[in-house]
Formats: sequence, structure tokens, C-alpha cells
Amino acid sequence: MIIAGLVFAALAALLHVYIFVMESLTWTSARTRATFGTTAEEAETTKLLAFNQGFYNLFLAVVSAIGIAAIVMRHNAVGAALVFAGVGSMAAAAVVLLLSAPEKARAAVTQGAFPAIAIVLLLLGLR
Repeated sequence: MIIAGLVFAALAALLHVYIFVMESLTWTSARTRATFGTTAEEAETTKLLAFNQGFYNLFLAVVSAIGIAAIVMRHNAVGAALVFAGVGSMAAAAVVLLLSAPEKARAAVTQGAFPAIAIVLLLLGLR
């Protein structure tokens, strides 16, 4: 279960790196605007907010990745704390998105599925 949980945590981290790229590096591009459903004007107005939010997503991915590495190196307590902090925050953010904007349920599920699965598998494997 631990290996499966770490795989899902890694998938969650990779997804959040991709979100970082979209929010911080390509926010005003046509493709990213289509993904987020924003106009060119909205993207231009919100690019500094998106830039900051993208780094938040990157940092969650980094925390999760460091936690995964720690568990692989048999530092289970530290690794588990970091993985749960990273993927727990990802899952919580998905819940906030779902509750605050129900019309974005698909995005919330996309953002939250890997972290939620990682949490369940790691809880089962680390007990």
C-alpha cells in the first residue's frame, strides 16, 4: 500500500507542477486561457495572482516530493509528515474549489483525486 500511495502522491505532485507551469509561465497563452476559461483581458488582469498561485502549487509538489524521497530513504516519520502536508493541502484546496465554485467540479476532482487516493493508501500502509 505504501508504494501505491507514494505513486499517487508523485502523480499529484506532477499534476501540480503542470498547474504551476500553466499558472506561472503560460497564464496568458490561448491554450491555458482555454483550460481555465478566461479571456485575454481576464488573464492579463489576473496574471500576478495566477503567478503567485502557481508557485503555491509548485511548493506543494516540492514538499510532497521531498516527503516521498524521505520515505524511500526509510525516514518514514519525516517523510509521512511531508507527504501528508503536501497532498493533504492539495486535497483540501480541491474541496475548497468544489464548495466555492460547484460549476468547477470537474477541475476540483482533477485536482483532488490523486491526493485523496494517496492519503487513503498511505494511511492504510503506514498504520
